[in-house]
Amino acid sequence: MAAAELERLRMAGAGMAIAVLTSGGDAQGMNAAVRAVTRMGIYVGAKVFLIYEGYEGLVEGGDNIKQATWLSVSNIIQLGGTVIGSARCKAFTTRQGRLRAARNLVEHGITNLCVIGGDGSLTGADVFRAEWAGLLDELLRDGLISEEVAKANGRLNVVGLVGSIDNDFCGTDMTIGTDSALHRIMEVIDAITTTAQRYLALVSGLASGADWLFIPESPPEDGWEDLMCERLGETRSRGSRLNIIIIAEGAIDRNGKPISSNYVKDLVVQRLGFDTRVTVLGHVQRGGTPSAFDRVLSSKMGMEAVMALLEATPDTPACVVSLSGNQSVRLPLMECVQVTKDVQKAMDEKRFDEAIQLRGRSFENNWNIYKLLAHQKPAQEKSPFSLAILNVGAPAAGMNAAVRSAVRISICHGHTVYAVSDGFEGLAKGQIREVGWHDVAGWLGRGGSMLGTKRTLPKTCMEKIVENVRKFNIQALLVIGGFEAYEGVLQLVEARGQYEELCIIMCVIPATISNNVPGTDFSLGSDTAVNAAMESCDRIKQSASGTKRRVFIVETMGGYCGYLSTVTGIAVGADAAYVYEDPFTIHDLKVSVPSGCQHNEKCHEHYTTEFLYNLYSSEGKGIFDCRINVLGHLQQGGAPTPFDRNYGTKLGVKAVLWMSEKLQEAYRKGRVFANSADSACVIGLRKKVVAFSPVTELKKVTDFEHRLPQEQWWLNLRLMLKMLANYQISLTEYISGKMEHVTRRTLSIEKGF
Repeated sequence: MAAAELERLRMAGAGMAIAVLTSGGDAQGMNAAVRAVTRMGIYVGAKVFLIYEGYEGLVEGGDNIKQATWLSVSNIIQLGGTVIGSARCKAFTTRQGRLRAARNLVEHGITNLCVIGGDGSLTGADVFRAEWAGLLDELLRDGLISEEVAKANGRLNVVGLVGSIDNDFCGTDMTIGTDSALHRIMEVIDAITTTAQRYLALVSGLASGADWLFIPESPPEDGWEDLMCERLGETRSRGSRLNIIIIAEGAIDRNGKPISSNYVKDLVVQRLGFDTRVTVLGHVQRGGTPSAFDRVLSSKMGMEAVMALLEATPDTPACVVSLSGNQSVRLPLMECVQVTKDVQKAMDEKRFDEAIQLRGRSFENNWNIYKLLAHQKPAQEKSPFSLAILNVGAPAAGMNAAVRSAVRISICHGHTVYAVSDGFEGLAKGQIREVGWHDVAGWLGRGGSMLGTKRTLPKTCMEKIVENVRKFNIQALLVIGGFEAYEGVLQLVEARGQYEELCIIMCVIPATISNNVPGTDFSLGSDTAVNAAMESCDRIKQSASGTKRRVFIVETMGGYCGYLSTVTGIAVGADAAYVYEDPFTIHDLKVSVPSGCQHNEKCHEHYTTEFLYNLYSSEGKGIFDCRINVLGHLQQGGAPTPFDRNYGTKLGVKAVLWMSEKLQEAYRKGRVFANSADSACVIGLRKKVVAFSPVTELKKVTDFEHRLPQEQWWLNLRLMLKMLANYQISLTEYISGKMEHVTRRTLSIEKGF
């Protein structure tokens, strides 16, 4: 959209009144969405009203509808649940109830409604919108409003944000609350054992390496009891001391009979005699503070919701703001609702394969990968290929998940798999051993690097690396790591002219908390790092509650890359986030004396953390005091988040599938010879798709001095951070989401993870 048009839109906000409500079951992240809608609405000059207690408050009116100020939504981004309340409302399901609701909105001049809730809540909003003109006619006829009021409020615009921990709304990659619910489930599973809820069950099964998984969309074959007990017995005989069985709410067998956790428990006890415990998670999944992903997602969607209302015309259908890859899109509400209903209909009619397809390609791929990795299936034939896996650079959460899935998928293809300790240095020293399926058992939830990792680059030991590649007949190299991993593979490729042994297939899985590897939007480990930094900042903020005004300066890691600082800043509601990529001056520091700011470790040559501390300490005397917190290496540690476990698992699988294909292409007369640019790539998520980018091509778009890609998508997020922190800046750089449609074809396209 042209800059002039965006500014015109912003001016249009001055005459608007927007109301926001939360409805249905609460989901972590709803408060961040309420905050973003409120602040973006005020930013464009609109009046914003908070409706308390959902549709019930809309029907009851009175004190349930209050105009919001900027400070009304301060310090709520980190809170679970919804601070404006959510209630089921029978009255709103009746025309009489909706008539009362319409009158309450008209009294405040509200003709724009943002609803945050599940498919039932959003469908109710669409019904309300469709009836609006008729409701106003009835109010006019009954003398409850004047003709002038009816004319001024003639159209209701509706936009929805899906708040649901189940992620069961078709058309969006993730709903508000899902990622946080997965965090709760993984915390429990890491500590012990069982249960969950469709998508939650599937993804937590994938992320925990569960032994058996029951989901409603794919009931087990008849006789599953025998097969499950046989598999559990096998794992125990190989030395496993723990089995995890996950049962989604609504799990059924092929005849539609429910499968309960108690039935499965009794089965295991009677058949195998194992000590068995049932843990029903229930509302634990809704509890706790929202994850960083949910806070950023909700903030992004909330801002886009206001833009959708600004741009609405009489012909615009009620829409849902959705996530597609890392992009915001708008989807017609009732198209999404229809496909969501089609899933249930397919399941009711026992068309289970179709139900899985309707849930979308990502869901289908999750299920297929889980089945592939959960239990060893002997390769049909031994392949002639050998593949080596190593970690390079600083440790990053999710590395072990990627190694585990890469090892297991390689074994499924019959390849010989070598694990290399201590990166390129270990490859040079011959620290190479063959690994099997069970050698990587239990690695999925482990932080750090089980293989060991170092920053050494190949150019320091090239001859010895070549010698060992030849000695072990390594025909493919999977390198999991940060900027050094990418740079190291580039050095190997550039040495191919000198060493024929390096004419092999190579792939880099980007894994670094800095998120600074070219060729991908997200590096493995960056989600865990953002959550670790966010949790620290939450505690820092909490420590200041009840004390006098205080400024916190928090230094994050990331080198010259400001991703970690920016995303953490959005997630904690920071007043500023200073990064190298977005130059700032003393004037910027002067106009934004904050109550809390993020500060990237190499954001400025002179304006260091210590400088900021001295500046704010000096200028704030008598007004506030100042504190420094350097987060340091705690951002690298801890168990990986559900996102990093699943991302690592999928990247490992996809990398090996790609390498297997390339090995076949390059196999001639009993040997592999690969020297084309596309035989050495970085695998990454770019916008909506998984892409393989040749390292030689990426070299052209890399700033090697600062170890950065020359273009970084997340810089667009900085506009959101600044707007929600009340910077007086132009809207001209805002990128609006496009209207897309939900069909079976669009659902079959895999969009990210």
